[in-house]
Amino acid sequence: QVQLVESGGGLVQPGGSLRLSCAASGSIFRINDMGWYRQAPGKQRELVAAITSGGSRNYADSGKGRFTISRDNAKNTVYLQMNSLTPEDTAVYYCNADVMVVTNRIVQSNYWGQGTQVTVSS
Repeated sequence: QVQLVESGGGLVQPGGSLRLSCAASGSIFRINDMGWYRQAPGKQRELVAAITSGGSRNYADSGKGRFTISRDNAKNTVYLQMNSLTPEDTAVYYCNADVMVVTNRIVQSNYWGQGTQVTVSS
């Protein structure tokens, strides 16, 4: 019913920047909270940043001052600008969204993207 497609990952040198995008599509009535999570090898998935439909932002300590989350509600898209990347930021980054979906009625469900790899290495 709803698909989240991430893009923008890749290989970057320490100190570099990347901008991740996540576009939602499908039977969308409204998207509430959106967020980015990451999972490094051997570690649990963790929150990186989240943003409400009204634009309120929340960041994990690891990204404060370096990462910026934003969204374009007209495009159903959330972004994550990542600066001053370090090898510790290497992980698969996942988009997450709470979506009010139109079926025969409107229901809220939570969706994940397929993930995009971010590798920070020299």
